[in-house]
Amino acid sequence: MVQRTRRAEQPSTPAAIKPARKTRKPQERPGVPGEHWWVLGAGIAAWALTRKSPSFLLRSAGLLAGSALVGRAASGRDGLSKVLRVTPLGGRVK
Repeated sequence: MVQRTRRAEQPSTPAAIKPARKTRKPQERPGVPGEHWWVLGAGIAAWALTRKSPSFLLRSAGLLAGSALVGRAASGRDGLSKVLRVTPLGGRVK
């Protein structure tokens, strides 16, 4: 006869449960030389390529994608919070 072993008990509290994979912060990832210049170029290209399209949806998608990419290039690695700290109400931004 096969004897079955009892499984180890699972932790009952959420604090005892560890995540399966540790997430990395953006500062820990290796940077690509000129990364923000490439993103800026992609944003401007999205604007330029979709600007004269007869389709409203394509123009809107190009404007949305271009704005997001240019904003990402302008804000840098710390994101929009770094840019907002310079504004008058930005002292409260962490």
